[in-house]
Amino acid sequence: MIDLEDAVAPAAKDAARAHAVSWLTAGNSAVVRINAVGTPWHGADVAALAALAPAIMLPKAERAADLALGPAVIPLVETAAGVTAAAELCAARGVVRPAFGSIDLAAQLGVDPSSHTALLHARSALALAAAAAGCAPPVDGVTAALDDPDALRRDTEHAVELGFTGKLCVHPRQIAPVHEALRPSEAELAWARRVLTAATDGSAIAVDGHLVDRPVLQRAERLLNRARH
Repeated sequence: MIDLEDAVAPAAKDAARAHAVSWLTAGNSAVVRINAVGTPWHGADVAALAALAPAIMLPKAERAADLALGPAVIPLVETAAGVTAAAELCAARGVVRPAFGSIDLAAQLGVDPSSHTALLHARSALALAAAAAGCAPPVDGVTAALDDPDALRRDTEHAVELGFTGKLCVHPRQIAPVHEALRPSEAELAWARRVLTAATDGSAIAVDGHLVDRPVLQRAERLLNRARH
């Protein structure tokens, strides 16, 4: 992802946008996080990049009307207003999936961004909104600790537990651990295979002493699909 928002100082915004346009025009591909609605750079970002980038990420997303940015949009939900409007945002035309901005929301709430408890409601609300809208599950926010792989794994596993299927990274060395944490465990995959093998006709049965019916079959199918991706 090319970040034109928080990663770029105000004086360098125009130059950064020009570099992004040049790089994408050369045949490269990346999601672009543009500047938020209401900033001096938002309009120029949209004009230059909405038709060029494969997907646009809009930070501080709070209104569905602001998401008319192209065929593929990722609202970055990172404010209290955005969380309360999550269902509307996820259902907006062009939204492929939401992303969660944990650090910005934590700053607004005055809580520790690494606290799973403090942000549990916000993450759960976003996962529910995405499921209700029928878009892809959310992408979790960043883990700012660059040299703490255990914290990165815990954060990713917590997000997966809530229904997230991706995570934003801030350094290349975070990618492999995140992929590993997002992948279902071997025990989960073995269970999913047993369930799908046993349920040959879709009828309710028992596997490992537990009831298996259609919702359980769907979970098994989702686990195997996650492993393939």
